[in-house]
Amino acid sequence: MFFALAALSIVATGCDDPAKGKAKATTTEAVGSAAAPVTAASATTADYKFDNNGSKITWTGSKVTGKHDGGFGDFKGTVHLVDGAPEKSSVKVEIDAASINSDQEKLTGHLKSPDFFDVAKFTKVDFTSTEVKKGGEKGATHTITGNLSLHGVTKAITFPATIKVEGDQVSVESEFAVNRKDFGINYPGKQDDLIRDDVLVKLSVHAKK
Repeated sequence: MFFALAALSIVATGCDDPAKGKAKATTTEAVGSAAAPVTAASATTADYKFDNNGSKITWTGSKVTGKHDGGFGDFKGTVHLVDGAPEKSSVKVEIDAASINSDQEKLTGHLKSPDFFDVAKFTKVDFTSTEVKKGGEKGATHTITGNLSLHGVTKAITFPATIKVEGDQVSVESEFAVNRKDFGINYPGKQDDLIRDDVLVKLSVHAKK
């Protein structure tokens, strides 16, 4: 009886959903290509490129019996800053899908397969912002909306982010849950080890002028 209760306790601990209580990204149908905001002729503009040494794109996925952490190792992006104001500005990101990694080598290989990201067929993950608004959920300074192309599906996605402009650097910090099934990633896992739909995404991006 004691060992049975101990085993149940371990399983219950592993069942915690890392996306629970986090901001949840909303997805809607994308219409055409994302267009950059119109910039006035008198505006001051500057481009900031992602600094890969100080930037991270990571994720945490979970199933009934536990969770896994991972990220993407190869990505690039540009912040087009207008008048030093994020809400007038835009961002573009491109991720090499094959650079996905996880805390287990076997899992990393599975994530690259057709069951999940199918990186041989869908080689890139792209995001282009269409709007940046002041204010955001969970104390974020802004809310970003843009077209995300993932796994052959393009949808508009909206999520909170904290954006700071300091000297020659722009930083973006964000944490939100996204539903993998919105982008056609439907692998359920084993019957007793079902994979949760929501994946927690964390962005820590630093871009230099």
